[in-house]
Amino acid sequence: MSELRRALLWGLFTLSLVMIWDGWNTSQGRPSLFGQPRPAASQPVRAAASAAPATAAASGATPAAAQAAMAEASAAIPASERIEIRTDVVRATLDTVGGSLVGMDLLRHHREEDPTRPVTLFVPSGAELYKADSGLIPQLATDAALPNHLTVMTLKSGPRQLEAGLDELPVVFESPAVNGVVLRKTYVFHRGEYAVKVRHEVINTGATPVSPRLYLQLVRHGTTPSQSMFMGPSAFTGPALYTDETKYHKVDFSDIAKGKADHVKQADNGWIAMVQHYFTSTWLLGEKMPREFQTRKEGDNLYAVSMVLTLPVVAPGTTATVPAQLYAGPQDEYKLAALAPGLELVKDYGWLAILAKPLFWLLDKLHALLGNWGWSIVALVVLLKAAFYSLNASAYRSMGKMKAINPRIMELRERLKDKPQEMQQEMMRIYREEKVNPLGGCLPIVVQMPVFIALYWVLMSAVELRDAPWIFWITDLSTKDPYYVLPVVMTLSTLLQTWLNPTPPDPVQAKMMWLMPLLFSVMFFVFPAGLVLYWFTNNLLAILQQWLINRQLGIKH
Repeated sequence: MSELRRALLWGLFTLSLVMIWDGWNTSQGRPSLFGQPRPAASQPVRAAASAAPATAAASGATPAAAQAAMAEASAAIPASERIEIRTDVVRATLDTVGGSLVGMDLLRHHREEDPTRPVTLFVPSGAELYKADSGLIPQLATDAALPNHLTVMTLKSGPRQLEAGLDELPVVFESPAVNGVVLRKTYVFHRGEYAVKVRHEVINTGATPVSPRLYLQLVRHGTTPSQSMFMGPSAFTGPALYTDETKYHKVDFSDIAKGKADHVKQADNGWIAMVQHYFTSTWLLGEKMPREFQTRKEGDNLYAVSMVLTLPVVAPGTTATVPAQLYAGPQDEYKLAALAPGLELVKDYGWLAILAKPLFWLLDKLHALLGNWGWSIVALVVLLKAAFYSLNASAYRSMGKMKAINPRIMELRERLKDKPQEMQQEMMRIYREEKVNPLGGCLPIVVQMPVFIALYWVLMSAVELRDAPWIFWITDLSTKDPYYVLPVVMTLSTLLQTWLNPTPPDPVQAKMMWLMPLLFSVMFFVFPAGLVLYWFTNNLLAILQQWLINRQLGIKH
């Protein structure tokens, strides 16, 4: 019975590794072993035809003025100019149509498939359309139209590149007067920062008061990584919302398409985001003011998440100003936490976040001390082994004793092979006399499984480890070892560890003990180098501890 339990534990561990392997495959864009193949991205509607958010008065319908503008835009996209803005960390593209941010290259992050090209977050058109819009809509659908993200604006003269010695670069767009209202947008890019300050000024040049509403929205294609039967998407992709009351809430594209999106609708605080693996974009507001949250399908494979703000009445000859921030960049956990409450939650740690977050905190502290993420992983393993030393020592002593009495057990099985009940009774007697727990050796596996899975999520989610080198040929700990050296030595270390452990009396189980490491090696060949480094270091320390304990017990190999 003890051998059966041991086999079940090994089976559970193997299943966990298969789940992680499958999740890693899907995170890298490869098809899942168990789910549907990744769908091809379909061609979305043109960028200029995405709808302005609905007003509450229109009961969720797009305002008549915005509908007219959409119809006109669909017939003939307004002439526009795209302006490239460059800082030390981003290359942004702004469009005079709406003064929208339609392109964003992250210069310090490179594509896995082509390290010579930067990661592109915003894309102005095509199947991967992704952009940030803002504009004005009237309080009532019957009111006159106002400048929105379809309005062609004028770019004010100024520099387009952040020069040496300067810390910020302002870019100003101004709309023509639409029914007496002018919208001025000022983007301020900062050195070393992915958060862009965006100031909206609503200028009433007419003779009557106006009651505008300001919308901030993110529009993105709905293509996501393929689905895994066991683990779901490797990392969430789609809209997310946050308020002080409801906290962080993710919304699936599929729910939006079915009209079943369930999320907070109104609050006086909060933010919206579009989340994907490693990166995010989000609209933030620094002050409390009433806002409405909306999600909707914009067209074929195109979705939007919006915040709609009700502004005070703007009297003739006056200006209402709304400061905001648009973040478009990596999911740097601590920088995001400093920008807004809960923003660090866009970093997806999976279902073991309760373990993953403190593991990353400790890993980050070690990196601050050592300056290298690879050596930080090694140091993390040393600390974890020290924390579990007593627990592991007890288990290894049990395994050592099992190895010492194994010849007696083998002789017993051979002598009483035709009397299974008597054989079982004799085996239990030997275990009692020698004070051996047959399941004691399984304890390290049970303890390490959740830590291993949590660290997998840390290494998969931490953009800080992306492009992070260790030594020699390991130049990116978030991807597989290009020469498979680490998986090979990890497999050899697992075989050595197996040799140190007691051999099961059952010949079939004995063969399985040697087969398991070889099965593991197949999955570790595609795991990120950081995860293999963790497991290899863990194996070496386990081997050292087991060898010392076996030596104390007088066990010869």
